[in-house]
Amino acid sequence: MRWGRGPVEPNPRSGHLAELRVVSARVTIMDTVDLKNSPLHERHTALGAKMADFGGWLMPIEYPGGGVVAEHSAVRSAVGVFDVSHLGKATVAGPGAAAFVNRCLSNDLNRIEPGQAQYTMCCAPDGGVVDDLIAYLVSVDEVFLIPNAANTTGVVSLLAEEAPEEITVTGQHTEYAVLAVQGPQAPEVLTNLGLPTDHGFMSFVDAQWQGQQVRVCRTGYTGEKGFELVCSWDGAAQLWDALMTEIEPLGGLPAGLGARDTSALRWVIHYTGKTSAPKLPQ
Repeated sequence: MRWGRGPVEPNPRSGHLAELRVVSARVTIMDTVDLKNSPLHERHTALGAKMADFGGWLMPIEYPGGGVVAEHSAVRSAVGVFDVSHLGKATVAGPGAAAFVNRCLSNDLNRIEPGQAQYTMCCAPDGGVVDDLIAYLVSVDEVFLIPNAANTTGVVSLLAEEAPEEITVTGQHTEYAVLAVQGPQAPEVLTNLGLPTDHGFMSFVDAQWQGQQVRVCRTGYTGEKGFELVCSWDGAAQLWDALMTEIEPLGGLPAGLGARDTSALRWVIHYTGKTSAPKLPQ
């Protein structure tokens, strides 16, 4: 299932509202013993968020005070901030890393320049889709990948099996967090934090904020102008708190992944596991 990834043009052929297993923020240990938590888990539960299992991660579906409808509206009219840290992260590095990745994924990295990102797919040998993901071209020798949460291990394993000796494929699922700032007021929020906002769609800039590097990606999955901020796992809470302070006077809200889904549905964007998968029902 894809949540919060794949900033592509609206796709008229697909779009499905995902089925969620919603659980209370006050769940029993048995309910969540096998689920992973984002670095912002305590922030979400302190806000009273309803939580759901997303690819093995316990993530917020909505917050009190209006729920999905209010959060969806905030993204459309002001700004919403989503925690999508459950998404995978991986780096492919070494001499010719970009050329290697280009042989493994379906899109063509030669069509973009360093500092740009590309929506693409990782396919199985028989052509089935293992995952759809975003490839961030750092340089000819480095590509940063953000796959879906549940498929990260599969993508990393497939690339590692194919990689020549000089290329390393490193899974970094819990080294980085991802916060999506989406909506018409998103540029103002980032500007107030001293982060760059003038780069184009599907591009990214590495910036310094409060002593940590933040990769400011001009990507998103809501159909609104927005950014996805890739920061250190341990630094996520500090960035989240700063974003909450900035969005409040603008009428912004923390937004759960339910509003992410409705935003994507409005633009008819597809989901992995619904319209693409290793094997779809015939």
